[in-house]
Amino acid sequence: MPVAVITGASRGLGAALAHALEARGWDLVVDARDADALAAATVGTRATVVAGDVTDPVHRRALTDAAARLGGAEVVVNNASTLGASPMPTVADLSHDVLDDVLLTNVVAPHALTRALLPQLLEHAGTVLNISSDAAVEPYEGWGAYGASKAALDHLTRILGAEQPTLHVYAVDPGDMRTRMHQDAFPGEDISDRPEPATVVPHLLALLDRRPPSGRYRASDVEVSDGVPA
Repeated sequence: MPVAVITGASRGLGAALAHALEARGWDLVVDARDADALAAATVGTRATVVAGDVTDPVHRRALTDAAARLGGAEVVVNNASTLGASPMPTVADLSHDVLDDVLLTNVVAPHALTRALLPQLLEHAGTVLNISSDAAVEPYEGWGAYGASKAALDHLTRILGAEQPTLHVYAVDPGDMRTRMHQDAFPGEDISDRPEPATVVPHLLALLDRRPPSGRYRASDVEVSDGVPA
């Protein structure tokens, strides 16, 4: 069975995608910092649960080793990320500590995990799926740290795709979703009009199935075929 490593799989898009791949028969290695939430979200039997912080090199080695024991990762989904401070500060008020933490979590850690998994991914002509945001390309007030981190992740993604033509390397903007992170971005506001993360999953599955050229995609632009459940 194919193997996927998914970070940030305790809730939101990571959990929804993990459930969908497991239903397809994939073996999974899943992580999140909250061990209890990760255990609660992992309802199937095909997931190897490795709780921890993806910024920790020891934890990343545990994820890599777990994937190797299953036969090697065919897909890595770098979904774990942090918004930074909430309420989000302007660039003028953005502290170095917050910016450092956001860049470490959203850029350095995904790069390091992908690099560690690269031999496995190359063996399987695999796929790197980095979860991006429209904040990577639009200058929203208050989104300086998060937007800068996703812009950097986008560019690393495109360069990796150019350097590794046998891989399929994607940065995907999932669009607004009803998630804890999105709620933290708008504290006290009602975000119930945002779609559930599960609505994005068919588009990600279609991307994994179709494997178009490496690059940046909006999930909504990836057409869902009849073979991909909505």
